[in-house]
Amino acid sequence: MIAVLLAATLLAAAPPHATGTVRVDTIAAPALGVSKRLVVYLPPSYASSPRRRYPVAYYLHGLWGDETNWTTLGRLDAAMDSLVAAGTPEMIVVMPDGDDGWYTTWSHAADPAACRADTTRKEPASSYCVRRARYDDYVTHDIVRWVDAHYRTRAERASRGIAGLSMGGYGAMTLALRHPDLFAAAASHSGVLAPLYAGPKPYAGAPRWAPSPDALRGFYGGIYPSLARAFGDDTASWWRRDPLRGERRGAPPALFVDVGTDDPFVDQARAFRDAAARLGLSITYAEWPGGHSWTYWRTHVAESLAWMAARLAPARAAAAGRQP
Repeated sequence: MIAVLLAATLLAAAPPHATGTVRVDTIAAPALGVSKRLVVYLPPSYASSPRRRYPVAYYLHGLWGDETNWTTLGRLDAAMDSLVAAGTPEMIVVMPDGDDGWYTTWSHAADPAACRADTTRKEPASSYCVRRARYDDYVTHDIVRWVDAHYRTRAERASRGIAGLSMGGYGAMTLALRHPDLFAAAASHSGVLAPLYAGPKPYAGAPRWAPSPDALRGFYGGIYPSLARAFGDDTASWWRRDPLRGERRGAPPALFVDVGTDDPFVDQARAFRDAAARLGLSITYAEWPGGHSWTYWRTHVAESLAWMAARLAPARAAAAGRQP
């Protein structure tokens, strides 16, 4: 009893660890033709170290989500504060508004005249109804340039990473593999990583791929219209947007993938893992109990943050920059 009381007294007397700052910015997004909001986490030392520059990790939300999800539902800021207090290198984390855009240039053109305000997220038509649907350029060009111009970032590939959940996991992997000159690391929680995967279930190697849009519609159900608007109405268009397809130049990013064992996309994650390994990509892979939910993502966001921070830390980034 005395030991318990002493421990409680010491914990009560211990000073709280320093915390970061969360702020909201609005930026012009020429790739979309509207203005969009960003949530930005600044690490604990940012305000007190005016000469210091920081790595940046971009965290993308999922379908039907918004830029506030990672902090309000995922408690990313609290997870990052705890990691920093335990010795993890500090970094800036940027969380953009990606609508339901799948972080790609849509196969179907945006139609702002037919668009209305988003009542689910309570976003006005002026920012929700994009004039152009180039969500890949929006992230890799508009956002990255704006953040590097307005915050004290280490504006170099070795100090920049990207991550996301579900739709955002797809976006993170695809954008990093398409733009290895921008991103040194990419992480996915429960991502849609093999969009045309059709079996076997459970995954056992030798994947089968959906032969038609009808097969894709049957698997994706209620989210198929969103996917079709972005990916197109034929399997060839979907293949062009597969994360591991397409031309890649330069050193590939390091990859981190996790997924819940009860997640509907677990077989896609396994297929992606094996395909990435065959291509010689560096991939850290994990499966934990759980499904496709904020309970799972909130529990495991610290893993990707710690992994990302270690790869973007200044010492490691400097070493990476010296490689031929």
